[in-house]
This record gives sequence, structure tokens and C-alpha cells, in this order.
Amino acid sequence: MLKEFKQFIARGNVIDLAVGVIIGAAFTAIVRSLVTNLINPLIGLFVGKIDLSNLVLQVGDAKFKYGSFLNSVINFLIIAFVVFLIVKAVNKFTKKEEKEASAAPTEADYLKEIRDLLKEKEA
Repeated sequence: MLKEFKQFIARGNVIDLAVGVIIGAAFTAIVRSLVTNLINPLIGLFVGKIDLSNLVLQVGDAKFKYGSFLNSVINFLIIAFVVFLIVKAVNKFTKKEEKEASAAPTEADYLKEIRDLLKEKEA
């Protein structure tokens, strides 16, 4: 069982996933900082201070802080939009690289060329 576990961990997919999670956590910190320090103040210039955390619904002794929840939803939407823009930019860059790579002759192209040369030599 230990041997199977080692094989499972050594597979590329598991290691890639672990690296992705670690990079994702670091990237989330960067995006959260971007939203908190740059985007929210920019929005605050136009809309006013966006702080809904003071909104509370009290029923008996229970306090429902729906304002904090709304702040979290707004932050999530902003973060998701920023991530969307970054992924879109990365995909655009990646597609350009793929087009450049596909322009280079492939192994199949070389084999076709060799086949055609052999046909010409036989004729």
C-alpha cells in the first residue's frame, strides 16, 4: 500500500495539482491586494466609501451581519473579474505562441517530403 501511495504521489498530475494550489494561493493574495489597495479606492472615488459592514438585522438577541456578507460578495465579484481579465490576457499570449509553433514544419511534413522525394527518384 505504501508503494502504491508513492506511485500516486509521484505521478505528474498530483504534483502539478499541488503546485497549482500553492501558486493559486499566492496569486489570490496578489489579486486580493490589488482589489483592496487599488480597485476599491478607485471605485470609492466615484461611488463614495463602499463599506456595508455596518448593516445588521437584529432579531431578538441574534445579529445577522448581512452587510459584511454583501462586502464579501462584492469583493468576490471584483476578484473574479480581475482573474478573468488576467486569464484572458494570458490565453491571448499563449495562442500567439501556439500559432508560431504550429507554423514550424512537423514530423509529418518531413515524412511527406521524404515520400515525395522517393516517388520522384523511382520515376
